[in-house]
Amino acid sequence: MESIQRIINTLLRNPTLIKSKSEAKQIHAQILKSFPIYIYTPTLLSIYSKLNLLPESLILFNTTLPSPPLLAWKSIIKCYSSNASFLQSLNSFLKMRALGIHHDRNVFPSVLKSCTHLMFFKFGESVHACVIRVGLESDVFIGNALLSMYSKFALQVFDESPKRRTVDQNETILVSSDTAGQNHKKCEKIDEIMCGKHKMQSVRKVFETMPERDVVSYNTLILGYAQSNMYNEALMMIKEMGKANLKPDAFTLSNVLPVVAEYMDVWKGKEIHGYGVRHGFHTNEYIVSGLTDVYANCNMVEDSYRLFSLLPKKDCVSWCSIIAACVQNGLFDEGLRLFREMLSANIKPVPISFSSIIPACGHLTALPLGQQLHGYIIRSHFEDNMYIASSLVHMYARCGNIKLAMRIFDTMKQHDLVSWTAMIMGCALHGHAYDAISLFEQMEMEEGFRPNSVAFVAVLTACSHAGMVNEGLKFFNKMVKEYKITPDIEHYACIADLLGRAGKLEEAFGFICSMPENKTASSVWLPLLAACRVHKNVELAEKVAMHICEFDTGANLLLSNTYSSVGRYKDAADSRRRSSSRKKPAGPAWIKALGGMHIYVKENIKGPVVYSLINNMEEFWESSKMGYQDRGIIPLLYVILLINPIHSFRNLSSSNMVSEH
Repeated sequence: MESIQRIINTLLRNPTLIKSKSEAKQIHAQILKSFPIYIYTPTLLSIYSKLNLLPESLILFNTTLPSPPLLAWKSIIKCYSSNASFLQSLNSFLKMRALGIHHDRNVFPSVLKSCTHLMFFKFGESVHACVIRVGLESDVFIGNALLSMYSKFALQVFDESPKRRTVDQNETILVSSDTAGQNHKKCEKIDEIMCGKHKMQSVRKVFETMPERDVVSYNTLILGYAQSNMYNEALMMIKEMGKANLKPDAFTLSNVLPVVAEYMDVWKGKEIHGYGVRHGFHTNEYIVSGLTDVYANCNMVEDSYRLFSLLPKKDCVSWCSIIAACVQNGLFDEGLRLFREMLSANIKPVPISFSSIIPACGHLTALPLGQQLHGYIIRSHFEDNMYIASSLVHMYARCGNIKLAMRIFDTMKQHDLVSWTAMIMGCALHGHAYDAISLFEQMEMEEGFRPNSVAFVAVLTACSHAGMVNEGLKFFNKMVKEYKITPDIEHYACIADLLGRAGKLEEAFGFICSMPENKTASSVWLPLLAACRVHKNVELAEKVAMHICEFDTGANLLLSNTYSSVGRYKDAADSRRRSSSRKKPAGPAWIKALGGMHIYVKENIKGPVVYSLINNMEEFWESSKMGYQDRGIIPLLYVILLINPIHSFRNLSSSNMVSEH
């Protein structure tokens, strides 16, 4: 008996030795048998709290402690916060204060965490003031909690309207547990976005007043800078860490890599990569995913794939990163192949997996593959995900099924700017200009969305395809004057195409010439050159061609066709000869046959599908040539196929023309 009591006392003096719920329950049972429970209740409560056992903690707190001591309050506040019961955590803090119990440094981190998650800005400031009053502002754990809170609040500002609640009113709401769940969202109103440097002033001030800083302190500030798009400041903090003899850890690198990827700073990404290799972080899934994004944004997909291949254990995050890297860089078939490999590796897709791969089906116009993914999404109950639904709208619109795209759009419970833009562009590409304009105005007026540059490209495309010149110019001027959006190459190209299709060639030429020099790319001139071909304006076509690089294959072909349209065949031949010296690489073709999908390129046509097709054609001509010979006709396609089947297949369209002739 004495030995059991001695063991229990030893464990209670070192509660960190208790690692599991079952061990804590056994100690609890032995105490009930051997000791008065109220003596050891605070210690037991501390053990349950460290193990995040909220139900057990509540039973112990509410049934055995008529007057809980500080240790019990600290434990229950921490346990509430660790289990995401933030309102109850703050309620317990206020009750403890009302009872006159003096808090210590272990209470404030949990309270500040609750304020951060509930976005109770003013309440958090009042807790900060309380920290200063009791002289605990130098504690590193409290300082880190304050840094985290101000970093979260840095992106938003408290509403200063007369209807704002005071701190006392907030406390009243918190203590009233019956109404807290209904009213806590009304306690704090966040209205405006502040400028980047001003947002982080409070965070930086707290950081500079901390006499002691650890890696967590620097990581919190770096994360705040990264989320505020303060690229240089985030990198400077990493250098300051080195000066303070602190080494960046995996969390530091994973915080700063998204900013490096956004700014496409490949050299800084390589520096971080080298540091990660030297310090053993090169197998960390999150760092590898961040580096994958950096290299993908810099068009270095091979480096991204090499990183992915070296991972000893690939999780869903790493698979999604490499799939997204391939799709973003136009390697759609490779992205689909990797998605199949992910499924074969028994990695269950998450919503971002589908939103990354669905655009590949849209760009390849691979409707059957897109439908299979759609079925998988429905079986996984992801169809209500806004990002997946937006991707499906885009995919079906690009694959020609605008009705299904509209049906998915209409059934979405919530729309964002991406889904609106996808639907507007879908209508534009299918010639439904009035529907596209109606959707744009509905998004703008009724739903209150502020259109971005991509949304204006969509509505300008609709106007261009329908020849709605006045409407297109109206939207262009609205974008520049009302929304203060600087036109990009795509916007200028839409207007040039709009005016060119309407036959206003000189006006389009003048419009392009008035553009800033850095915007006059060949993609802006090509629509006008195509319009010159349609309207047979050779003189203007020659002037336009002078503004385009002489090695642009598309421009030379368009100019050649323009010459041909007016009978200038010698000039057409010269122009085509210039384009033949610089051919574009052949694109792949997807053929669905023999129960699967096959990829072929013109220069490398071979495989079972090709030979199966040739054999079938030979059988067809064998069975039908007697009918031709009776009428004195020789099936030339049959002869060509027998002479050189592969060459014949490459020129199949020409052969068909011969046989039909």
